[in-house]
Amino acid sequence: MGILSGYRVLDCSIAMAGPFAAQRLGDLGADVIKVEPTSGEWQRHVAAGGAGGKRVNVSFLSLNRNKRSLAVDLKSPDGKALLLDLVKQSDVFLQNYRPGVAKRLGVDYESLSKINPRLIYVSISGYGEDGPYLNRPGQDLVLQGMSGAMLSAGREGEPPNAAGQYLVDAITAYNAFEGALAALLHRERTGEGQLVQVNMLDSITTIQMQELSVFTVGGKPQTRSAEPHAHVYIRAPYGAFATSDGFIIVAFPKLKTLGEVIGEPSFLTMDDEVDSWSRRDEIFAKTRERLKTKTSAEWLELLRAADIWCGPVYGYADLVEDEQIRHNGTFVEYDHPTEGHVKTPGFAIKFSKTPSVVARGAPVTGQHTREVLKEMGCDEARIDALLASGAIAAGEV
Repeated sequence: MGILSGYRVLDCSIAMAGPFAAQRLGDLGADVIKVEPTSGEWQRHVAAGGAGGKRVNVSFLSLNRNKRSLAVDLKSPDGKALLLDLVKQSDVFLQNYRPGVAKRLGVDYESLSKINPRLIYVSISGYGEDGPYLNRPGQDLVLQGMSGAMLSAGREGEPPNAAGQYLVDAITAYNAFEGALAALLHRERTGEGQLVQVNMLDSITTIQMQELSVFTVGGKPQTRSAEPHAHVYIRAPYGAFATSDGFIIVAFPKLKTLGEVIGEPSFLTMDDEVDSWSRRDEIFAKTRERLKTKTSAEWLELLRAADIWCGPVYGYADLVEDEQIRHNGTFVEYDHPTEGHVKTPGFAIKFSKTPSVVARGAPVTGQHTREVLKEMGCDEARIDALLASGAIAAGEV
């Protein structure tokens, strides 16, 4: 039994940020019911990376474990009535509908809080619940571009590079997850529910607390270098460097120490707090040339012996096999009823008394419709009638 056992979450979200947030709640033991259209949630039909599946594609599989699927047509009166009945029995309602959709469906916070004043209502949006960007698409890469962060790395004058993961979606998901937990704690103390609003633009902006404060408080301009320095607000050398057989990371070492290790005499008399900034391109270029002369393993051994911060540049194949990843149990493995054996990232938070587990893999569309409706008090005759009318759908594995 997880730490959130006894709480029920209605996940009415799509794509990544919302489903990921709801999955985190499910990983902690909450009963997460994925409320999706009778044809299945959008992510079921769009496979990230082109990775399909037998009945559940990898995108959906990765974001919807520890959930039950209730397939219901919220545009039908019967379907909407079922959802409203379920709201009365739930603790958290999570959605990332397009602007105006929740209100149009009658599942906005004002409507649902009248039914259940104790409800925690988590609303995720791209840019906020109102304002000039209300109707813009909230997509990860678009928000990365707006965040300012892409111009904190790379070469001056060259196109910026995107993050190697769906960064904005993930950060937004964790903010929604954190907001839901905090609101539940408040309810435990006071008995009252509330509206929790999270948007992608604020999420990616506020995560840059240090960098933006250097700009707004310290007055330091965000100036990229001619060399591909990894962050404009960290002194040189700082970045990924090619070796004779791959790449390694070197992170702002003392220049005298680095010069001794790599054999660069000009570094021996440089001032870390002056030259590391004013001669950034020169330092980066000289480090790059020196590091080409040995293998990654050779340099890592030498640099670590000198107490210089460094590390390998992994691909996913390297990461999965890393000894610390194995030691931590970072990945979980389980058997899925339709997709077979699954290995996927597990749980970032560990609890000594209430550990997270994979209680169930991602469901097929409507897999738990009958189960959930029976728990609500619906008899078989009513369920069969709703199925016949198309208000709900039920799937089997």
